[in-house]
Amino acid sequence: MTNFARDEFDRVPEVSSRQGVHRAVSAPSRPKLWPILSVGIGALAVGLVAFLLLPQLGFQPAITPPSAAAAGTPASASATASGSATPSSTGTASQSTAASEPASPSTLEPATSETIAPAALDKSQPVDIFNGTLTSGLAGRVGATVQSDGWVLGEVANWQGSPQQQSVIFYSDAAHRANAEALSALLNIPTLVESADFPTSVAVVLGPGYQ
Repeated sequence: MTNFARDEFDRVPEVSSRQGVHRAVSAPSRPKLWPILSVGIGALAVGLVAFLLLPQLGFQPAITPPSAAAAGTPASASATASGSATPSSTGTASQSTAASEPASPSTLEPATSETIAPAALDKSQPVDIFNGTLTSGLAGRVGATVQSDGWVLGEVANWQGSPQQQSVIFYSDAAHRANAEALSALLNIPTLVESADFPTSVAVVLGPGYQ
């Protein structure tokens, strides 16, 4: 036994199962989780509503994703290219249409050179007749035929040049071709040669075989 005086702590009920002085053990404090869960659930609900309903109401995000912007660049460039190509193709079509349309008489340019009309037949020009065959008197008979057709008869003689293989009508220039063609039809001599070697405008050389 102790020598200390009894105090209030020594008065312990005899029927109590507890012995000595005990302090109530307090449970450790735990953070309350329901406010945090409530805030998280609310934020999730707001995000779902914004994700599902806002696009249907016409609200679009203000920031375009980089992938969408990169994909949209070629499309806009192709649209610009097609738009810029339209006028040039239209211009080409109009130019081809204008080129295919016949020019009106008022737009035709005048001819730069005048067409030279063929010389008219002139029987007043003397015609020489040369006999290049061995048939005697052939030049005189042909000269009579030419003179009877209204031509002026020039020199009638034997041919002194190189031997001829066929009958030929020589004319001095283009101005006397009409006379040569008329004599060709009259005498049945198809060969015409332009030559300035004769003193007259038209000379008929009768070759072998001429009748």
